[in-house]
Amino acid sequence: MESVLLAFIVVVGFLLLVALARGVRVVQQFETGIVFRLGRIQSEIRGPGMHLIVPIVDRMQKVNMQIVTMGVPAQEGITRDNVSVRVDAVVYFRVIDPIKAVVNVQNYLFAVSQVAQTSLRSVIGQSELDQLLSDRDSLNSQLKAVIDEPTEGPWGIRIERVEIKDVALPEGMKRSMSRQAEAERERRARIITADGEFQASKRLAAAARQMSSDPSALQLRMLQTVVEVAAEKNSTLVMPLPVELLRFFDRMAPAEQPPAAAPQEEEPEPADGTLDDLPALDAPADLPSAPADGSVRQPSPRIGGGDGGTP
Repeated sequence: MESVLLAFIVVVGFLLLVALARGVRVVQQFETGIVFRLGRIQSEIRGPGMHLIVPIVDRMQKVNMQIVTMGVPAQEGITRDNVSVRVDAVVYFRVIDPIKAVVNVQNYLFAVSQVAQTSLRSVIGQSELDQLLSDRDSLNSQLKAVIDEPTEGPWGIRIERVEIKDVALPEGMKRSMSRQAEAERERRARIITADGEFQASKRLAAAARQMSSDPSALQLRMLQTVVEVAAEKNSTLVMPLPVELLRFFDRMAPAEQPPAAAPQEEEPEPADGTLDDLPALDAPADLPSAPADGSVRQPSPRIGGGDGGTP
């Protein structure tokens, strides 16, 4: 009898130990415990530490409160300027209300992943290619706001940060962008070269004006040029004619006077365009004059020949 009683006590003790073990729950520092009693959630949230629950009656579910890093699979889309791109991103989020995260959504990790994918495709369709490549900050903020709207209120999940990782472009678009970048670099190089030549021309013009005021400086510059040419080990050295000698010949050359043009007589023109203002012509002396009575005088015949003969 005593042995049976001892066995019964041992069995009961063992069952109590098992029940106690099943009723002890340890919550980590980064977790939060939610207790369901007969299927009904308890309003009290268990913090980090060891907690006792009623076995078989209570059930505890732990929720991770750390920031979760989730990669969004690459999504293909067409931008607003009709360019086909492939974009992937990464989402950082955490649970701020464990009761909503457990009760309102079945699997909040899968739900956040799906919302992030659909939101990424929507943002791609509303953006242009240049904005995807250069203005990442505004796109990240816009994507964060789009994902956070359906998750924070109903699900108790806050989106901390969204980052676009990579933008994959078609090969044709890559070649076009390479040509555009090359043309831009060539344009900048030409502008810099032209600016340098302009500044050098200004300096050379100032140096030329300074040397022209002092002939000795011009002669020294010519000698320096000769030394630089001779340093190249040339077999033939051509010496330029001094500028002072050319100026001397220029001063000694007499100035040529242009020939004076002969004055031309101007014919008088009639004042009123008639013939009355023209000078009268003298009649020939050998013409016979008409008689006063109007008769016609016949010329007398001459007999004989010779220049001074008599008839």
